[in-house]
Amino acid sequence: MKQLKAIDLFAGIGGIRLGFEEAFGDAISTVFVSEWDEHAQKTYRANFSDGFDIAGDITKISENDVPAFDVCLAGFPCQAFSLAGQRKGFSDNFKGMARGALFFDVARICAEHKPKVIFCENVKGLTIHDKGRTFDIIRGTLQELGYTVYEQILNSRDYGVPQNRERIYIVAFRNDIDSTGFKFPTPTDDTKRIGDIVENAPIPTKYYLSDVYVETLRRHRARHEAKGHGFGYEIRDWNDVAGAIVCGGMGRERNLLIDNREHDMTPATHIKGSVNLEGIRKMTPREWARLQGYPDTFTLPLADVHLYKQLGNSVSVPVIKAIAMQVKKILESTEA
Repeated sequence: MKQLKAIDLFAGIGGIRLGFEEAFGDAISTVFVSEWDEHAQKTYRANFSDGFDIAGDITKISENDVPAFDVCLAGFPCQAFSLAGQRKGFSDNFKGMARGALFFDVARICAEHKPKVIFCENVKGLTIHDKGRTFDIIRGTLQELGYTVYEQILNSRDYGVPQNRERIYIVAFRNDIDSTGFKFPTPTDDTKRIGDIVENAPIPTKYYLSDVYVETLRRHRARHEAKGHGFGYEIRDWNDVAGAIVCGGMGRERNLLIDNREHDMTPATHIKGSVNLEGIRKMTPREWARLQGYPDTFTLPLADVHLYKQLGNSVSVPVIKAIAMQVKKILESTEA
């Protein structure tokens, strides 16, 4: 197949790009990257060697400054979509009805370059945001740009990683490409469990919770349970799958492990109390990377606080790869 040129918008640390590169191999080449977060840029640069700089805020970049491309990859953030104004199609969507929604930066760039494929990933809730109107606008905008749109919610746990993570995936083919045979991938592997991704012992002491913090979490959950809420920390069994990892708040505390393998009990940081005697620890950034399907060759160069945020915001690479393989089939068949 003729080599395709891709752009990576809202690139994060490059998970969507990695999935497409695993599927397409040398048949795809990235020619433009946009990511505004400086820490994410550092992780991206540590893992991808490009002959150009990473562009920053996409809202300040003219579509004319983006090189020609065949595939648009975009994990755009879900922002509120204003429904003020009348529905007059794409021009009104962009100029009035949904100003400020970052999806429309994807739309304006693709309107200029008309790529063969537009690929987007977002949270599952996007489909029901504003009673479904938000998603209708997204689908309708892509259709008005001249694309046939396919969407489906897939769960990462069905594609070789032990994480319960449902996301909406959108694949849009330009109308002159016969995409009638496109289907989202069926599950490839739902057998993986947390025990498959834990790092070898000993795990550094800093990942083990203090006894004071464990007690704080227990009191916190008890307060919520008393009010009828299901909110609180959660210890996962090694034979289970993880809950969806997220970038902040209780993201780490909802995927705690009991790990009684040998480890140092001397605190590595200033903590209240002592290292807990129950072996309760949070997962490491490398384990989070494995939950997202990143290979161990993927470099994690920053402090943990940044890595947890980046990996919680990222995509599950094996799901992206499985979808990209289906995209590749369509593009290969149309070139045959």
